[in-house]
Order: sequence, then C-alpha cells, then structure tokens
Amino acid sequence: MRASLRREGDTAVIRLKGRFDFAGHREFKRCYEGALNQPSVQQIDIDLRSVEYLDSSALGMLLLLREKAESRNMPVALLHSSGIVREILDVASFDTMFAMR
Repeated sequence: MRASLRREGDTAVIRLKGRFDFAGHREFKRCYEGALNQPSVQQIDIDLRSVEYLDSSALGMLLLLREKAESRNMPVALLHSSGIVREILDVASFDTMFAMR
C-alpha cells in the first residue's frame, strides 16, 4: 500500500492506494501522525478510492486513528469507498463511527 498526505485548507487528506493491510501500517501511521501534529488541521479525510482491499488490521488502524483524532476534537471521514472495501466497512458498521462520503 502507498499512502500520501496533503492539505486542503484546514483538512488533511490521506490518500491510500493498493491493499490496506498490516504491511502498510508504518506508512499509514506516518501520514496520520503528520496530520495530527499540524496545529491548523481541523479534520482528517481518508481517501479510499484507490484501495483494492482492506483487512481487519486496517479496520483497527482506522479505529486507532479515530481515537487519537477524537482526543483532539478532530473528526475523521472515510471518502470514496466502493466495491468490496465499502462492503467490509458496512459489515463492520463503520458508517456508525465515521462520516462516509
């Protein structure tokens, strides 16, 4: 998996590409820590449009990010999920924990 971080105003956008699984945890953590450590960031968006698959460790990483962001009153949204990725998020009831756009 590849992860990149960019800013759009007061929103940090983390764009993921490929298989989101435990092998990508360091890269994902590097991106979200970069977002969390920018004082002017008010929200984090995770762009999933190029994610082919995610597993339970990816779900755990998203939950960990959510917990860290909530401690800073920073919402996290999951963007552009589709296909099997959306099905997995729906089965895990992530739509009740994250804004999904």
